[in-house]
Amino acid sequence: MRGKVMLAATLAGVLAASACSSGEDVSEAAGDTTPPVPTKSAAPVEEPPAKEPVILAFGGDVHFEGQLRARLNSPKTALGPISSTLRKADLAMVNLETAITTGGTPAGKQFTFRAPPTAFTALKAAGVDVVSMANNHGMDYMETGLADSLKAIKKTGFPTVGIGRDAKAAYAPYRTTVKGNKIAILGATQVLDDHLIPAWTATDTKGGLASAKEVPRMIQAVKQARKGSDLVIVHLHWGEELNPCPLPRQKELARQLVDAGADAVVGGHAHIPLGGGYLDDSYIHYGMGNFVFYSASGQTANSGVLLLKAEEGKITKAVWKPARISGGLPLRLKGASAKAELKRWQGLRDCAGLEPRKGSS
Repeated sequence: MRGKVMLAATLAGVLAASACSSGEDVSEAAGDTTPPVPTKSAAPVEEPPAKEPVILAFGGDVHFEGQLRARLNSPKTALGPISSTLRKADLAMVNLETAITTGGTPAGKQFTFRAPPTAFTALKAAGVDVVSMANNHGMDYMETGLADSLKAIKKTGFPTVGIGRDAKAAYAPYRTTVKGNKIAILGATQVLDDHLIPAWTATDTKGGLASAKEVPRMIQAVKQARKGSDLVIVHLHWGEELNPCPLPRQKELARQLVDAGADAVVGGHAHIPLGGGYLDDSYIHYGMGNFVFYSASGQTANSGVLLLKAEEGKITKAVWKPARISGGLPLRLKGASAKAELKRWQGLRDCAGLEPRKGSS
């Protein structure tokens, strides 16, 4: 009897082991009909969005002085008809050449520009997605104007580069993802009045503007922006007023920034358009000219929109859309006038030392 009991126990153990090894629930083998507790499956891994081609649009210098100030009362039409071109792009950028303040002390210089925070409302309504304030008017109302500008940027949340409470913030890129493309945008100025350089340049302990005169810091900023980015764009205020050709220091800096990882370098200051084209696989535009500018006339009324197509981390196409400023606003040229101005602009590429690319203007 004792041997039968032992045999029965041994057989039960074998059956249980067999059930476990075959994946069968032990309780079911024993006659328990209680359903097993389902196991928690792992959440599906989300695939990153596919990278689609993106269109980037750039306009030149913008402020809201003179007759342009009243246009802020109607933000949706403040930039005029050119807004339709900006809105069609996946990302649009301009140079905001003014302090955003209603107070402060004007800097000791011939021209000082300022605008109320509603300037950001107007820019957003016009289709502008990001601006640079690193230019020779970004701190026209000195430290109080800087504080007001930073307050307005924070309050509105409008993406602004080239300015900050310290150097770390001023040289930091604006990062965004557009159609699956991770884009980093930096802003800096190579143009500052000599007597204002110490007061206006951001340092580790003082607010101000990002200075492209600080070349090692600029190169480091581009290298940092390169990490984790598909596209790196550098917006610079540089050049010489009314000079249609880039200065040697512009060409030197362009080469250094491209070598550091910039895919596009776009800028202005000369108040007239300069040439644009390819440097290796990167696109350089040395001067966008005026864009929304109250005093534009004669050659300084020549303007335009630069459209860049980016695919797989490269600028594959560039198109210059000529415009002419009238009443402070840029109006797209059409027909024969557009063709003539485009041909003139293409001629500026020679002294810029840049190359055209098939499919680009």
